[in-house]
Amino acid sequence: MSVNREAAGPAQLVLTATVARRFYLEGASKSDIAAELGLSRFKVARMLDWARATGLVRIELDTRGEINLDLSVRLRAAHDLRHCVVIDAPEDDEALLRGALGRAAAELLGEIVEPGDVLGMAWARSLMAMRTSLTRLPACDVVQLTGALSLPSDDSSIELVRDLARKSNGQGFFYYAPMVLPDAATARVLRTQPDIARAIERYPDVTKAVIGVGAWQQGLSTVVGALTEHERREIYDLGVRGELSGVQIDGDGNPVATPLTDRLIGIDAEQLHAVPDVIAVAYGTAKADAVHAGIKGGFITSLVTHTALASGLLQRA
Repeated sequence: MSVNREAAGPAQLVLTATVARRFYLEGASKSDIAAELGLSRFKVARMLDWARATGLVRIELDTRGEINLDLSVRLRAAHDLRHCVVIDAPEDDEALLRGALGRAAAELLGEIVEPGDVLGMAWARSLMAMRTSLTRLPACDVVQLTGALSLPSDDSSIELVRDLARKSNGQGFFYYAPMVLPDAATARVLRTQPDIARAIERYPDVTKAVIGVGAWQQGLSTVVGALTEHERREIYDLGVRGELSGVQIDGDGNPVATPLTDRLIGIDAEQLHAVPDVIAVAYGTAKADAVHAGIKGGFITSLVTHTALASGLLQRA
């Protein structure tokens, strides 16, 4: 392969590590690996040569920087994910962890976004860390997928969409609105506002979306944190166990319609499910069930996470 190891992106590294693991550790033939991964046998051979030449294969899988290749490969295979990047980072400092995840997500997006894609960005604290880390994007439009939940010192999702659109030389579709409205009537009126309606019209065109994940518990979801205790309990009693940037799901990943659903400004369950590649940026072992449900329900197709949560997800595979 023409690229050296330091220049390789996370998706290429994880795919090459997958090929190497199947060949060297599991004894699969090159032909079988090519068939499983939709590659040519020649490309598989080149990847194995590249892995040896760069030191990626030295009896055991090597790692580069923060990326835990072994966990990335195993988790990707266990849950049939399109892309999976697991970073070695402790979860005892959430601010530092969010920053590391934001950098990893930015690097992955810089590699997998293609010219002509429509990139959807939801509101999540983990996504705000991408803003300074993402330095390049191919030409694509960027669409805001949810309103914002204002928290002290958090950057605006509008600025995130603006910055990404500027870096991609594409068009940005953003709007000023909260994610959670006090009632359905207010939300219905707000959705007719020109900037919001313009963004919502682009939701069916989104090809790659980046979202956050919350468990339905106080302190584990900014959406839950915006509700009263009565509202949280009412929605929990309806079966909701997690939320994907506002889309409420049960423990098996099925979408659940609740009184909150019509109060939200953002992409709905049907629209999110239709996006070809949904990249979740998730952290915190307490969210393992919610992330697993999102994968099981077919919403999450790619994942950026850390070692502790990845280990929890492997136990649920």
